Parts: sequence; structure tokens; C-alpha cells
Amino acid sequence: MRTTRWLPAAAALVSALTFLVVKDSLTDDAFITLDYARNLAVRGEWALVPGMTSNTATSPLNVALLGFVTFLTRISGSAHPIVALGIVHVGVSAVLGWAFARMRIHPAAAAIGTALILLNPLLLSALGMEVLLIGTVLVLLVSFADRPVVFGVIAGLALLVRLDLIVFVLLIGLCSAEIRRHALRALGCCVLVALPWFVFSWFYFGSALPDTLVIKQLQKSFDGSTYLEVGFQQMWGGDPMAMLTFAPAELGVLAVVVSLVVKRRLDPFIGLGLGGIAYFAVYSLLDVPAYHWYYVPPVVSLGVAAVGVGLPRIPHAVAVVLAGLLVFGYAPAFAGRGLPWDAPPFFGNWASATDYARVGQELATRIPPGAAVGSPGEIGTIAYFCDCRLIDGFSDQGLLGPQILQRIDQADPVTAWLFRLNYRYFDWSKHPVRLDYQLRYEPGPGPWQVFSVAKGVGHFILDPIR
Repeated sequence: MRTTRWLPAAAALVSALTFLVVKDSLTDDAFITLDYARNLAVRGEWALVPGMTSNTATSPLNVALLGFVTFLTRISGSAHPIVALGIVHVGVSAVLGWAFARMRIHPAAAAIGTALILLNPLLLSALGMEVLLIGTVLVLLVSFADRPVVFGVIAGLALLVRLDLIVFVLLIGLCSAEIRRHALRALGCCVLVALPWFVFSWFYFGSALPDTLVIKQLQKSFDGSTYLEVGFQQMWGGDPMAMLTFAPAELGVLAVVVSLVVKRRLDPFIGLGLGGIAYFAVYSLLDVPAYHWYYVPPVVSLGVAAVGVGLPRIPHAVAVVLAGLLVFGYAPAFAGRGLPWDAPPFFGNWASATDYARVGQELATRIPPGAAVGSPGEIGTIAYFCDCRLIDGFSDQGLLGPQILQRIDQADPVTAWLFRLNYRYFDWSKHPVRLDYQLRYEPGPGPWQVFSVAKGVGHFILDPIR
């Protein structure tokens, strides 16, 4: 512990520097989170746009943290969600470093594990979302796998970060002898922490789970490419940046499998690695869209598993060289990019963050106060900089009724029953907001022009609805 007491401060410093690099290139979904945080801090609303309660924030804990720190930034007179994001990013990184520091692993392994998370190009490409919280709670679960009560509290927080992290909670717990012996104690603490929010959400929002579960599943895949296919393309598709980003996860799979076969012994790191494999398998079966942040949990968990399982079992000098090469493998994601970034390494939005900001600011001047504008399909950044009523299923629960019924109709009997139970208190009487304008995106040059490294040149059109 003493030899790694510097790790929290080092992690905070690294994250502060990476935040300065990334802050101008946040993805559209990151701004959805910032929209929620600002509305919570300024108006006391759980909403993406002002005055419209919604339930599409995937990570309640991330929104709550950002909302609280955004509220604190109001001492200057105005709320500053992006400043709050930087503060939270640095603080959570320090906790991550502390979690590694308290582990009984070599200091070099702890430092390398921290770097594999903080410098991960996938994670940095989704900064503002819950990705760093995911990595941090997973490491905390491993670090406290000998303390059932603390483990249970962290498990509850993990479910508030993302409910699908239950896969990791179960497998890390099952692979820890201490947690298995005191499973009821750990479970009780987990329930006490997590259950109140889900009960509140069930009654207040009409769904215990975020409505994004329905929205994302109905989206299916992009251009016929599945989560599984895109994952394998990233690993072996020939793009050096993607291949090197996914390489620690592949080594993690190898380390976990070899350890299970040779050692035949379970430990929390094995559980973490098995959780990454199971998470990838579950998302492949769900056939969700291949958003790059959906790969963060398996890539981060398996990379850390490679450190925790693999490095202690090979000569120290070889371990240091190998781990150094893994971290250095992230270099292609940083090479050739201006500072700060215009776009992150993994990016698929129709416009850069700066162009979207301009569109949002100009939209605010083109519409009368209170006007409802139909979203073009990407809502977060425009809604943030317009601070107006931008409408789609992420902001208007009145649009969700038909989508929920469609998802129920497509489901097998058991899943359909679970969906009906989840939406038992949903307000089916809500009607969609009547639109005054429709904002549309079209590829190619135009009068309201934008650019994206993923889509090229495009433009927006604002049509009045009569």
C-alpha cells in the first residue's frame, strides 16, 4: 500500500490532462448526460429538455454526481456542467488509483492497470458518459472482494451506474470465497443501496429501468452489422488503432482461460475477466447497436484481468515490458491529432461537437420561446446549446407508448411479461408534444453546413410545421 500511495494523485493528474485533450470533442450521447445534469442542478428536473420529465438517462449515479457538482458550480452565478464533468472525471480517477493501490498486487501492475483504463481510447471517446465510473466500480469490486459489507455497498452503486453490471457483480462475488461465505450480508447491502432508486423510478417515471432499454433494442444494428461482428472487426479487421485498443482484452481472455485450466482456482480477477466475457456474450445475443461505448465494460474488465491474472505469473521483467507495450499500444489513437481533439478516436456522429454547438446556439435564435422542434435523430449536443424543447423519444415520454408495445409484441412470453411488469405504472395517456418545427439532417453541402470525420460534409434544415 505504501509503495503505491502516489497512485491516486498520479491518476488524477493523468485524467486532468486527458480531460483537457478531450473536452471539446464530446460525443452527442455524452451531452445527453450533461443535459440531464444541468436540468437537475438548475431546475430540479430529471429531464433531457426543460419542463419535460423523461427516463432516458442510462446511468442514474452518473447524472446524480454530475448534477450535484454542477449545482456547486453555480456559486459563480451560472451552472457549468462541462467544468463539473472535469471535476468528476478527476475525482473518480483518483478513486480508481486508490482502488488499485489497496490491492495486493505489484505496484507496477497497479500502475499499469490504472493506465489501461485512463488512457483507453474507447473510454476517452465516450467521456461524459458513465464509462469511467464503470471501470472504477469494477476495480473497487475486485479490491473489496474480501469485505462483504463494503462489497455489497459497491455492488449497489455499480447497479446505479449501469444495471447490466449485475453480470460482473455476480461473477466477481461467486469467484470470491469471502463473498460466497457471506453472500446474504453482501446481498442485503446491495439491495439497501440500489433498490430505493429502482422503486422510485418504477412508480414516478413508470419504469424501473431506463426507457433506453426499449429504444436501443428497437434500433437493432447499424447497416446490418451486429455487436458481435463489429467487435471481431475491431479486433482483427486490420485497423491498427482498433486492434491495439482491443489487444489487452484478448490477452485477458487468454490469461483467464489458461489460469482456469492450469491453476483451477477462482479469484476476483478471474471473476472480473469472466464478467467481461459474459457481458460481451449477452450484448451479442441482445443484438444491440454497436455503439463504441458498449465495448468499454468487456475491454476494460478483461484488460484489468490480464494485469491481475497474467502479470503475477510471468517473470517480472517480462511482465513490465509486456504491460508497457500494451499501454504504448494506445499511441496510434493519439498520434496525428491536434490538441485539443476535434473528434475522438472512435466517433460516429453527424457533426463535430463544435459544429453541433453552433447549430444549437443558432437554433435558439431562430425559434420563438417555448417552440417544440423535432430532433433530427441526434439530440444531445443541440439540446444542450439550444436549451430548448427538442423532441424525440429521448425527451418526450409521449412518443414511447407505441415503441414499448412494439417491443412487447416482439418478445417471447417471459420477456413480454417482464416488460409489462416494468411498465405497469407507465402513463399511457401521455400524448406526443405537438411540433412547431422539424430539424432535419442531410448529407452534402448546404446553407447550415457541418462536418464530421465519420460522415463528412452535411447540413441541417429547419422546416416549420403548419
